[in-house]
Amino acid sequence: MTKILILGGSGFVGRHVCAKLANIGAYVTVPTRRRGNAQALQTLPLLDVVEADVHDPAQLKALVAGHDAVVNLVAILHGTPQAFERTHVTLMRNLIEACQSQGVKRVVHVSAMGVSEPASAAPSNYLQSKSAGDALLRASGLDWTVLRPSVIFGADDKFLNLFARLQQVAPFMPLAGAHAKFQPVWVEDVAQAVVNALQHGHTKGKVFEACGPEVYTLAQLVQLAGNASGIPGGRTVMPLPQWAGQLQAMVMEHLPGEPLMSRDNLASMRVDNVATGLPGLQALGIQASALSAIAPGYLGRHHPLRRNDDLRANTR
Repeated sequence: MTKILILGGSGFVGRHVCAKLANIGAYVTVPTRRRGNAQALQTLPLLDVVEADVHDPAQLKALVAGHDAVVNLVAILHGTPQAFERTHVTLMRNLIEACQSQGVKRVVHVSAMGVSEPASAAPSNYLQSKSAGDALLRASGLDWTVLRPSVIFGADDKFLNLFARLQQVAPFMPLAGAHAKFQPVWVEDVAQAVVNALQHGHTKGKVFEACGPEVYTLAQLVQLAGNASGIPGGRTVMPLPQWAGQLQAMVMEHLPGEPLMSRDNLASMRVDNVATGLPGLQALGIQASALSAIAPGYLGRHHPLRRNDDLRANTR
């Protein structure tokens, strides 16, 4: 393992993977549509940022050439059925063809909990497309490893941080999918799992579930985020019935920017996002970190007193 191509390397998980690969002296290539998207990575040693469109088959083949392995982190949570198909299925098909044509056998793919066989059995466009992409890779004849994480948390996540910010202004939290279950996993553990999978041949042809040691409902995660950000116990959560949750999600879909919740997200939450009994992080040599031990440390920055301290520090 000397030269690694990372698709999605400038994203949330990708930045952590790149840093860990840099620490072990791997040469890393990160393609991105705009070089500025990977600005945080450009100081890492042995890392090359390349402007390219990974959805273009010809460019993808050129990117794959000369690498020893590929890590695929490209994914979306929101979009049309066509967008999910393009991102999770068509890209995977193109990646397989690129690897086969360029003689690159090793692929580590970060998928998601809740995939199913057949793909059509999955309850959402997101999970159907994820399932179909997984199936393509597992049938490809390549030396693949698939990681299926639950919801990923970390200092720069867009999940718990968003709930913490919302509770600074909202008097209560009307919440769709409040009883859905998750087994949150730290981004550092997911990144280490990718590195360990690349380093150890025994992971080839295997699926690993990347989950933390604790299970929470969505409502409990919201309350934890509020409590850690200075609201004792968090704001009161008002679980919404299915019809009201669908209406809330539909409204959010039409607001500017990336929605907090979509109807497809709600459909995905019909399947609990928890381990099902496949090998986990421990099988990759990782003792998973608990959300309760990590998240309060970074969510506390949303506390009003902490924000005032940061403001004063910045004005000195």
